[in-house]
Amino acid sequence: MKEIISRGAEAILIKEKDGLIKKRIRKGYRINEIDQKIRRIRTRSEAKILKKIEFAPKVYDFDDDEMEIKMEFIDGKLVRDILDDIGGEERKKICLEIGEKIRKLHERDIIHGDLTTSNFILKDEVYFIDFGLGFVSKRMEDKATDLRLLRQALESKHYKVFDESYRFVIMGYKKTGNSEKVLEWLENKVEKRGRYKRRKNAILNISES
Repeated sequence: MKEIISRGAEAILIKEKDGLIKKRIRKGYRINEIDQKIRRIRTRSEAKILKKIEFAPKVYDFDDDEMEIKMEFIDGKLVRDILDDIGGEERKKICLEIGEKIRKLHERDIIHGDLTTSNFILKDEVYFIDFGLGFVSKRMEDKATDLRLLRQALESKHYKVFDESYRFVIMGYKKTGNSEKVLEWLENKVEKRGRYKRRKNAILNISES
């Protein structure tokens, strides 16, 4: 028996007895030929990335004509739903593990592209899900941007525990010389760019008022 358990902007998730099917849905605003090409490429790319990661759902099969990936169903809790309510030591453990696993992705030049607590599932360990925006890149900027997206997500969704949660994520991430280079890029390039944009928008808002 199949059951739709989630509908997103890019795909629907269908639970079945022996796993989960992620099916990319058609975008009506795109020309059909272009839409099919984009969905086919993203389906193939996501399946290949998932196969490289031991802390992501196992891929059983994929069909880039049907734009479907059949994968393991991780029956756990979204970190989004528990991070604010758990004890400090458990939160520390989870955040350290998240940081360590982001570093493992980046050491393999894998960029998640959508690092939020909605895309982490806690079961026996923390699993990373939804690599629909993932890609392969050696660029420090892409890795730093990955971290900045998580920082923004934590600050927005988990503002009560943001400071300690983000600090432990970065502690987990700091293990190698290469991770230090990513963090330097994050502070010196990506974060400064974000602050500049915020100041510019604030000035524009004042000018328009």
